[in-house]
Amino acid sequence: MRQLILDTETTGLNARTGDRLLEIGCVELVNRRLTGNNLHFYINPERDSDPGALAVHGLTTEFLSDKPKFAEIAEQLREYCRGAEIIIHNAAFDLGFLDMEYSRLGWPPFMEHCAGLIDTLLRAREMFPGRRNSLDALCERLGVNNAHRTLHGALLDAELLADVYLAMTRGQESLVIDEGESDQGNDGVTREKISLRQFELPVILAAAEEIELHDGVLNGIDKGIKGTCVWRKEPEPSEGEVAAA
Repeated sequence: MRQLILDTETTGLNARTGDRLLEIGCVELVNRRLTGNNLHFYINPERDSDPGALAVHGLTTEFLSDKPKFAEIAEQLREYCRGAEIIIHNAAFDLGFLDMEYSRLGWPPFMEHCAGLIDTLLRAREMFPGRRNSLDALCERLGVNNAHRTLHGALLDAELLADVYLAMTRGQESLVIDEGESDQGNDGVTREKISLRQFELPVILAAAEEIELHDGVLNGIDKGIKGTCVWRKEPEPSEGEVAAA
């Protein structure tokens, strides 16, 4: 499974009013492993950045003046991203700019050549409702070191987002009891097997009041069905247990 974490920097906040891309950074994951096959461009946006945007990314018009224009790097970007699942934080913003740049070339929208999209901002809002879910906030919450991030940069932010995404989705990997082995799932990902013997799981028994409330619920069910509900019946032994007996 090939995934690309993508981030951009722009001259301002609105592609529809003429703001342009000036930096693109992509980090590649294959089977949840960083490959180092990353892609990074500084782009001459052919206009100045808004003061607010310049304060965020620090990329001056002078610095960008000798960089390639988007049309010069567009084909390399499209081929690099082709067929991959794209991971973006606040995807609507970045895709708005990419689609605008593609439309200037007469191309279809950016995602048409990609396999799918994950918006980590939407994922974070589902996981942490009511909390701040900016990239910096997620780094702090998930233990991702971003101390070296003084200004925003597309490649740096994509690298941080890769660590954040892996931390957010780590629970999707399987836990198994066997020690010292590995297992390959249906998705082709090889995972180390984790021993659960190291954990002491507490046994919490129901209090008397809870048992009484539970019995009251079961009594109500019995009355409703005019019989005995399944939660009061002893389970029948399986065929294997019968044979063993």
